[in-house]
Amino acid sequence: MMLVTGATGFVGSAVVRRLLARGEKVRVLVRPSSDRRNIENLDVEPVEGDLMNPDSLAPAVEGCDGVFHVAADYRLWTRDAEAMFRANVEGSRTICRAAMSAGVKRIVYTSSVAVLGILKGGSADEETPVSYGNMIGPYKQSKFKAEEAVRALITEEDAPIVIVNPSTPVGPRDIKPTPTGRMIVEAASGKMPAYVDTGLNIAHVDDVADGHLLAYDQGEVGERYILGGENLSLAEILAMIAEQTGRAAPRVKIPHNLIMPIALLAETWTRLSGGDEPFVTIDGVRMAKKKMFFSADKAKARLGYAPRPAKEAIADAVQWFGAHRYLE
Repeated sequence: MMLVTGATGFVGSAVVRRLLARGEKVRVLVRPSSDRRNIENLDVEPVEGDLMNPDSLAPAVEGCDGVFHVAADYRLWTRDAEAMFRANVEGSRTICRAAMSAGVKRIVYTSSVAVLGILKGGSADEETPVSYGNMIGPYKQSKFKAEEAVRALITEEDAPIVIVNPSTPVGPRDIKPTPTGRMIVEAASGKMPAYVDTGLNIAHVDDVADGHLLAYDQGEVGERYILGGENLSLAEILAMIAEQTGRAAPRVKIPHNLIMPIALLAETWTRLSGGDEPFVTIDGVRMAKKKMFFSADKAKARLGYAPRPAKEAIADAVQWFGAHRYLE
């Protein structure tokens, strides 16, 4: 039996599908309020629980051979940074300890490339130097602290944890959608007339899911593995989206310093109006000043990880968003 947290989400539901495809029995941790569209009609055993309630986790981990802790509060803007820290840091520590108490043989913890160093003019890897001071915004900060907490469990309590660091997954079933998914929707809908000079490492969500299973099967406890794909500038990403939709790609490049006042206004309006999330954030603009380029060579060499071209990931994302009426 395998337990997956975050199974109703984008990456988590892809992990569930990959586990089911190879014949595993899968249990999923869900909250009563969870949107379960991503796991509808899947042969899984749902167990209601909350990462912030240790007592609710015992039934979820009981009898499990492995745990995939994919759940995280992934937003680039929040009104309550403390709640994000509790979910990402304390939640990770709690589920890992519950799994250890239940005798789980191996835990795959889903971190993020957001906690890794950036190599100016090149591709960063698992060993690129970084510090907490390099983390921009509560999401990156909380994930950095969460990985620190997980590492402490490995070194101090012999936790059987393998860490994976996905880059920027795109593809089908991004129901929320994620910040990158929102960008794809806006571009595919013709609502992105300009862009900034930045870059991302794009990976197909199903390849990232495959990487989780490879880490479970072959990863070394205490090691981290970047699950990335292809490094692309935002201009290249937008050109691929345009190719899929038949629209012209935006040609106007806007300096970062011109976007910052817009982000400030957007955040202020969201706070005053009670909206969920601004369409552009101050932290997002700050992050965009650096190209988030990474190398997945370690995962390829040691795990057999084999990501497909980013063009295929973007095509699948655009097709899925179109089929589910996100582009109207």
